[in-house]
Amino acid sequence: MSGTPRIGIEEEFHVVDLATRQAAPEVDALLAQLSGEGFAPELQRSLVETNTLPCHSLDELRAEIVRLRGELGGAAHPLGLGVVAAGSVPLTNPSDNDVSHGARYARMQREYQMLAREQHICGLQVHVDVPNRDVAIAVVQRVAPWLPVFLALSASSPYWQGADSGYASSRTLVWQRWPTAGPPGPMSSAAEYDALIAALIASGTISDPGMVYFDVRPSAHVPTVELRICDACPLVDDVVLIGGLFRALVATARMEIEADAPPPSVRYELLRAATWRAARAGLESDLVDLYGQSGPKLASPESMVHKLLRKVRGPLEDVGDWPQVHALAEVALARGSAAARQRRAFGLRGEYRDVVDTLLAATQGEPSPRTPPQTSPPRLPAVLTGYQPTGFDEVVALGGRVLPHYGWLFRALDQIGLEGIALREADRDAEQRTRGVTFRVSDDAQDRLFPLDLIPRIVTADDWTTLQSGLTQRVRALEMFMADVYGDRAAIADGVIPESLASPAHGWSEHGTLAREGMPRAAVSGIDLVRDGGDQWLVLEDNLRVPSGIGYAITSRRLVRSVLPELEPPAGVVPVEGVPELLSKTLLAAMPPKAGADGNIALLTAGPVDSAFFEHQLLAESMAATLVVPGELAVLDGAVYQCQPGADPRRLDVIYRRLDEETLVAATGSGGQPLFEPLRAAMLEGTVSVVNALGNGIGDDKAVYAYLPAMIEYYLGERPLLANVPTYHCADPEQRAEVLDRLDELVLKPVDGYGGVGIVIGPHAEANELLEVAAHIRAAPDHWVAQEMIQLSTHPTFAGDRIEPRAVDLRAFVFHGERPEVAPAALTRVAPAGSMIVNSSRGGGAKDTWILR
Repeated sequence: MSGTPRIGIEEEFHVVDLATRQAAPEVDALLAQLSGEGFAPELQRSLVETNTLPCHSLDELRAEIVRLRGELGGAAHPLGLGVVAAGSVPLTNPSDNDVSHGARYARMQREYQMLAREQHICGLQVHVDVPNRDVAIAVVQRVAPWLPVFLALSASSPYWQGADSGYASSRTLVWQRWPTAGPPGPMSSAAEYDALIAALIASGTISDPGMVYFDVRPSAHVPTVELRICDACPLVDDVVLIGGLFRALVATARMEIEADAPPPSVRYELLRAATWRAARAGLESDLVDLYGQSGPKLASPESMVHKLLRKVRGPLEDVGDWPQVHALAEVALARGSAAARQRRAFGLRGEYRDVVDTLLAATQGEPSPRTPPQTSPPRLPAVLTGYQPTGFDEVVALGGRVLPHYGWLFRALDQIGLEGIALREADRDAEQRTRGVTFRVSDDAQDRLFPLDLIPRIVTADDWTTLQSGLTQRVRALEMFMADVYGDRAAIADGVIPESLASPAHGWSEHGTLAREGMPRAAVSGIDLVRDGGDQWLVLEDNLRVPSGIGYAITSRRLVRSVLPELEPPAGVVPVEGVPELLSKTLLAAMPPKAGADGNIALLTAGPVDSAFFEHQLLAESMAATLVVPGELAVLDGAVYQCQPGADPRRLDVIYRRLDEETLVAATGSGGQPLFEPLRAAMLEGTVSVVNALGNGIGDDKAVYAYLPAMIEYYLGERPLLANVPTYHCADPEQRAEVLDRLDELVLKPVDGYGGVGIVIGPHAEANELLEVAAHIRAAPDHWVAQEMIQLSTHPTFAGDRIEPRAVDLRAFVFHGERPEVAPAALTRVAPAGSMIVNSSRGGGAKDTWILR
């Protein structure tokens, strides 16, 4: 293969009336103002097409696209018309179904009826030169499995005939009703393809070769391979990205053909299913990876785009396109699909005119129009009828008005309705079964679906900035405390904390000295926060041993966006897809001084018996880390290896511990031999790092928590940025006396309790419960703390046939590699009705948490 193949673009546009923002059947008047061969009518009289000249470079292609769009827009504006590059426009008049002039279009209207009448859709076609039709057919077979990625990148048609379709590309659903649309079937030569076309014409299904509408095909009129799966793209950048990627994919296919490499083997049904999934998801939910190691699987759009970039990088570099295409791809992923941007525009005021204005501006390369501000806050929507919070609610303010930053969300939920939300819950459950998203409540219970409420919680950018500063401050102080308590114990000597806390009863462990000096002990912290009745964020608890929830936070985002694509906030949300990469970077920072050549990371799990095993699998796969159970570990020649039957031992250098310290200490390794002592020796030798460190239990002890504000001032010389819930340690005689006097006012917690076990909420407790807890406190005061009763904030939560307020908290995650960093994925936990205990083990649920940019 020699030379750079030329590339050309066909773009289809909607013609809209600038007064009504509705599709206008005025293409004849528009074309009368244009000259040259670059413009043509389409089937419907509200559609027009442009054709670039063949181009050698992407810069040349960009200039051609901009030129044609400029001429088209310039001719339209004096006529009171505008042009929109998108798969669909939301405002169409069902009576405007006259087709363009010509015998071919008239025949199509007569033969295909509804299909022709509803053809108010626009696509993008990319042509790439090939030497002959046999090469074109061979290329088609090799590029076809990647077509859903191109559809996801281009998805721009969420609205169809005045309603949200629930899809990112409704155009795909409309288009694939044509008898010859969809993925191409297996073919081996141009002769076989031509025979197929002849048979289709003979059958009366189509009237000419131009009506073969496969998602990719040899062009019917020029010597090219033609990509046809894409929606029309509002932004020129996305057109150039798709053009550059497709040309490089064609070049890759031709190199494989010349090398006589076997073509991919993908079932037609799976390719069609992957196309449907891309039309549903766009860039906002998972796509189908047809090349998974163990077969097709769901994968994030980011991972699929990056996989395609890796595949075509060589041809992109050969023609100098790599920097531009790579940069455009990263921008597209960060920006999200055009479908999502349209939903954000609609969400501001619930006006389709705003969607069309946004598309008009994007098509002409202008800034998005500013939407006039609302004159008054939105009234309580219908789905919140009867919603009556008794305290501070994060969505509904006093007076019964939805707070402004939630207005877009509840307008969307109003359109879906309560019955619609119930149906989406069924979709959620089906998605969870497909993905295996389960959670085990106890060791002897069966796995159940992760209890996810579909109404997201929003954390504003200002709140998140406050939380980031306070959380990193807290983790820095906790790291210094743990280093101190396992070292010089200066804080004890100076009277900042009592000596009694440095004991096994409070999480101190003899194994805490194994952590390497200078390495963070808590690579991953899970900090639980609540908002009180005064809208103040408070830290409820620190979790420094094996905090769970990161994977569920990532999965919650994917599930909500998959089953409720209409929920797209106007300001956008911080993406969660980069969290596994950030976690991997954090773990790599713990690489031991005597690491192996490859520097392998492993996630150590108890296996399927662990309640969060789904999360362990997800994180290991996302980080390309080894998932290992203790029974597979062996220490050979002073280093740790995974040993599996029939496989070579795999050296492990960083072990991300996701099982309890007691379980690890008692575990047996490969061959049934005791594991801990040889593992301990390897840690001391510097051949392996175990994170989170053993002995971290003292850092998240409930009694130690009471002294955190003092620790921050002692170790950092700073005032705490996040307050504690006021806490009393019953070991202190004065504090114990106050607790015993106020049992019916306080929340009583055993310091060794977890998952809400053993907590007694004084104001809600019976008299006999208070007498029993008082006896426990007197018998072992060091094992109990009490906290002031905090009225947790509530959040609207779907309860089967209504939305009701439920208490919520927030688990945020701090990764500590070279420095502490708050991960952009937080998990909101939801209490059952009438409760304030949010733990899943006590019947609680969760929400996706959307952090606004």
